[in-house]
Amino acid sequence: MTGTPLRIDRAAPADLDAVAALHAEARATYCRGHLPDAAFEGPEELDRSRTGWGAAIDAGRVLAARDATTGELLGIAAYGERDGVMHLSQLHVAPVRWRGGVGTALHAACAEAWRAAGVRRARLEVYERNTRAQAFYAARGWLPDPDGPRSGDHLVLRLTLAPGPTAE
Repeated sequence: MTGTPLRIDRAAPADLDAVAALHAEARATYCRGHLPDAAFEGPEELDRSRTGWGAAIDAGRVLAARDATTGELLGIAAYGERDGVMHLSQLHVAPVRWRGGVGTALHAACAEAWRAAGVRRARLEVYERNTRAQAFYAARGWLPDPDGPRSGDHLVLRLTLAPGPTAE
């Protein structure tokens, strides 16, 4: 599935069902066997997920990667400022699209948006057993956060961004 032309834009409220479904599928794929199914499946988890994603979409904090031809949702990324620090809170790609460039494109779009906003550092938490995601982030420059490298069963990573072009 490599080479699919992508379009990245802001997710809209009409995308909520597709966003929640993609999130649930991706989490089930990497959590199954490591966490109880209730942690990523079932009506309570779906309601919690929809509430969180709905708020993030309404706040304009969700980027959506789509097939440029069909409009199919292929990946999502949510980010926002917390305690004065930019956090990448979610980045999910439809499992059938893993290793096809969707995550890379979403990550690049996030970094571009952060640079445009003057952000110099970002943080994220990645599930300690999700070694695939850890490798993805490491390849993009994320390192253990020396100020707090763990949060429960998650590793905390930090990315230092090179400054973007300055307008004069």
